[in-house]
Amino acid sequence: MLYPVTAAEVTRVLSSSPAKSSTMDIILTSLLLHCKVVFSEIIAQLANFFFTEGRFPILFKQASVTPLIKRQSLDKSVPFNYRPISNLNFIWKILERLFLSWFQPHILTSSNFNKYQSAYRPGCSTETALQLLLDNIYSTADAGKLTFLVSLDLSASFDTIDHAVLLKRLNCTFDITGTVYSWLQSYLTGRTQSVRIGTH
Repeated sequence: MLYPVTAAEVTRVLSSSPAKSSTMDIILTSLLLHCKVVFSEIIAQLANFFFTEGRFPILFKQASVTPLIKRQSLDKSVPFNYRPISNLNFIWKILERLFLSWFQPHILTSSNFNKYQSAYRPGCSTETALQLLLDNIYSTADAGKLTFLVSLDLSASFDTIDHAVLLKRLNCTFDITGTVYSWLQSYLTGRTQSVRIGTH
C-alpha cells in the first residue's frame, strides 16, 4: 500500500507546479495555488482515499487534446505534422506527482532496474546517455577493438506500449502488487479524450 500522503507533501508539490490552466480544470489553477494551504488538506484526503482504494478517479481519466503544428514551415493540411498536446486536469497532475514520489524510488532501488536507463530518472538525460555511449566507443577504440552500434528510433513509442505487458512486467520484475497494482491498472484503463481545434 502507498504511504499516507500529508498536506505538507501536497503543498510542496503544489509549490513546485507550473501555474498552467487547462480546459479540464474544475477549479481554477490560480485559485488552487493561491489557497494551497486549504486545498492541500483536501487533495491529501482525496489522494489517500484513491490510493487506499486502488482506484484512479474516473473524472480525471478524460483529456482534451489540442493538435499543435510541429514547425510553422510544415504543411498544415497534413495531420502527421501535428503534435497532440493533452490538456489534463490540474488535480490529476498533482495525484500523478504524489504517486510518482513514492513509485519512482521503489523502481530505482530495485535490483532489476537497469542502471544504464537514462530517461525519466533524476540526474539522467539524453546527454548522460550520449556521454556513456561516447565513453564506451572511445574506450573500445583505445583498446584497438571495433565498435558496432545499432540504433532504433521508435516513432510515438508511448503509443505502442501494451498496457497488459507493462503491468505484468511491473508485477513480475518489480514486485508491484495489491492496491498499488490496482491503482496503476485503474490509471491505465478506461481513458477518454476529445480533440479541441480552436473553439470546436
